[in-house]
Amino acid sequence: MRVILYLGKGGVGKTTVAASTALRSAELGYKTLVASTDIAHSLADSLDVPLSAEPTQVTSRLWAQEINVVADIHNHWGTLQSYISGIIRNSGAINNVVADELSSFPGIEEIVSLLHINKQARECNFDRVVIDAAPTGETIRLLTMPDTFRWYTGHLMRFRGGFAKVLQPFARRLLQSPAHLMENLDRLDKATAELRSTLSDPEISSYRLVLQPEKMVIREAERAVSYLGLFNYPVDLIVVNRVLSEADEEGEFYRRRRFLQAGNLEMIENNFSPLPIWRAPYYPDEVVGLAALSRLAEDCFGDEDPGQIFYRGTLQEIKDMENGCYQLRLPLPFISRENVNLRKRGDELFITIGNFKREMILPNVLAKRKAAGGCIRDSILEIDFVPPDKAGTA
Repeated sequence: MRVILYLGKGGVGKTTVAASTALRSAELGYKTLVASTDIAHSLADSLDVPLSAEPTQVTSRLWAQEINVVADIHNHWGTLQSYISGIIRNSGAINNVVADELSSFPGIEEIVSLLHINKQARECNFDRVVIDAAPTGETIRLLTMPDTFRWYTGHLMRFRGGFAKVLQPFARRLLQSPAHLMENLDRLDKATAELRSTLSDPEISSYRLVLQPEKMVIREAERAVSYLGLFNYPVDLIVVNRVLSEADEEGEFYRRRRFLQAGNLEMIENNFSPLPIWRAPYYPDEVVGLAALSRLAEDCFGDEDPGQIFYRGTLQEIKDMENGCYQLRLPLPFISRENVNLRKRGDELFITIGNFKREMILPNVLAKRKAAGGCIRDSILEIDFVPPDKAGTA
């Protein structure tokens, strides 16, 4: 079973790359589902077939689905929300509309989307599930929700006894007893724990960044890789979309665009090492329909199976040291020089080792600290970060 999740900045072509990956996977004989978790779905437009909230068969081995989070919350978790809403409403302090709003569990929309993915993976209805995710910021929030949600439910479950006593006076007027409510909450907590395990298992799940050779897009992708690393989500591939070739139309406009892309492609090669990087061309026509998607898969992946795991290993690791200090560890398998130059500016870190240059976006836990120097040990670059009040800034 494989779960492949494509994410990236809005408009970079996540949907077409996800759809082409799923189509090629189906062509190779795997029963494949491609699903969209973006509220503004465009998967049906890309495949050029009508889709619904349930899997729709597109070819003999390809199914597609646009997940309807609102409907699922109503169908599956509505009872839980209604219960809480009833309690708040019966207190008499606020009106019904406000009670319904306050009863929404934090992150429930994201949890329902992710549980959809896990359901397909665990039930093994499909050999592969390819996810067309929402834009990067929303997806990172979505992927952090299992940890956040379990923290929330854990605190609520800790007060199980007192919670039940408080709710007892209302139990007769509501559909469920407090015990039944806590049962549902416990079941949801266990499902979320299982979900977290699936999402972080490198033998099941892979995360792939789709980007264009543009500086703003690259920076957002770097930030995404940093945050995925914090939560131990395995990234195995970068797809650079809409790359101009020398054969593209001549003229000053295209010459300048190719020149800019060349510099940015070099930056991508440096900044995302050691991840494999695949390139997809910029087509003169829209990539819509099965024939166009099949061509994209061929041009991007060649003879390779896009469902395989392209990279195994940790891209970065943050170790909690002592006295508020942290260490960032980056694998650099092809770098052996000991002389490391570092420069930090806000949440940006600039690394220079000989001819090797890398710029990266730091997560918040490191951005507010000082970089106190780095060295290479066993092909691992180790960079120490100390609290702002300590000396030794690089």
